[in-house]
Amino acid sequence: MVSRLREPGVLRRDVLASFVVFLVALPLCVGVAVASGVPAELGLITGIVGGLVVGLLPGSSLQVSGPAAGLTVLVLEAVQEFGLGALGAIVLASGLLQLLLGALKFGRWFRAISVAVVQGMLAGIGLVLVLGQVYALADEPQPSGGLGKIAGLPGLFVEVILGGPALTAFLLGAATLAVLFLWPMMPARARAVPGPLVAVGLATAAVVLLDLDVARVEVRGLLEAVQPPGAGDFGALADVAVIGTVLAFTLIASAESLFSAAAVDRMHDGPRTEYDKELMAQGVGNTVCGALGALPMTAVIVRSATNVQAGAKTSLSRVLHGGWLLLFAALLPFVIGVIPLAALAGVLVHAGTKLVPFKEIVPLWRTHRGDAVILGVTTVTIVVGNLFEGVLLGLLLSVCKSAWETSHIHLDVRELTGGRLVVTITGNATFLRLPRILDQLESLPQDRPIELDLTGLRHLDHACQVALETWSLRHDDAGTSPVRLVRQ
Repeated sequence: MVSRLREPGVLRRDVLASFVVFLVALPLCVGVAVASGVPAELGLITGIVGGLVVGLLPGSSLQVSGPAAGLTVLVLEAVQEFGLGALGAIVLASGLLQLLLGALKFGRWFRAISVAVVQGMLAGIGLVLVLGQVYALADEPQPSGGLGKIAGLPGLFVEVILGGPALTAFLLGAATLAVLFLWPMMPARARAVPGPLVAVGLATAAVVLLDLDVARVEVRGLLEAVQPPGAGDFGALADVAVIGTVLAFTLIASAESLFSAAAVDRMHDGPRTEYDKELMAQGVGNTVCGALGALPMTAVIVRSATNVQAGAKTSLSRVLHGGWLLLFAALLPFVIGVIPLAALAGVLVHAGTKLVPFKEIVPLWRTHRGDAVILGVTTVTIVVGNLFEGVLLGLLLSVCKSAWETSHIHLDVRELTGGRLVVTITGNATFLRLPRILDQLESLPQDRPIELDLTGLRHLDHACQVALETWSLRHDDAGTSPVRLVRQ
């Protein structure tokens, strides 16, 4: 990094890029924390660690880490079920597990996770996030569970229609959303300022100038928000449910970070990501965040893409963005206290919609229907159930799909002089194709001698072997010449 900073213009570009990333990260760090049910400052702490700690570590030089919308739902569930104190222990344990996986060279294997499962996971998280933040748009408490959120929508609609504070907050949040969706259509000069910052800034100005009666972010101070986990919190790690949450945190944070790294690598021509080192860097970051009682972190594609597009050339930009977050949290904490919750909800609703791959669903259905089904099942399971069950089911379906597709089998029947039938089986004979194999064999004439040629099989599992031997014995009992098995 030092040698590159000596090149003309590199230092200036990195400093400017760091400030742009800071402006994008600020509202997202606060918004993710509030949506996760924790103090806003904890989101800033995670962003600071992502810059000042992870930013200095090897792995991916340009991607930016911090609190992510993709983990919001899981964090909220963990805080509600186990308490805020246990969150630090869970995040710390996840970080240590990431460090172990990186040391064992598992980083590259995360790239083997089915893209359909990852897309389904992000889509499910996005939909649950949107369903929850719709209530926050109107300053109303959100029901628990995906089905509860869906069932409560008519009541929320009535609250907004009746007017009062709910309508005021909803209009403010809707205006924030409108700015975010329209901002990409603005001239290039205007778009130099990040959309989330503009949207939240305008909403905050409206609340202050018009003295609107809406809920605002509660501020405690950076040092006061730090709550390291105690001995009792670490004791909760013996709970099976907590262990499941740790595994879910580890899987999702690692997969999202490494998929983000692959995407960022396609955006620039600099050094490529070293996946095992990046996984360990994320592990260090989450270990530190857990020790501080803060939110879990992942590499975040929005901030990472912003970093590349802003012209960053080295990891200095992501380190400096953490420094800007620290200066803001230390010197201007009162600014956070005037931000309306409805505006942050608008930012997160926008972020949630970005997690759902609307444009890719139809092409995926046309070309890879099996993957489209896995994506849909994973998404629906997360919405109606929970994140861990959805990801687990998606992974199981992807394994079954791969097993089915690789177990291709072909049976060819030809007749020789004298009436002997030669049945040649080629491909992979597994239990998944056993019904088809037996149906074709049992349809052969019982009064003809048969030769079963298995030399073309690449794989013959035990179930198929036993079934073929059983079929040949039954055929022999019919009184014809014994079946001749030709093996490799």
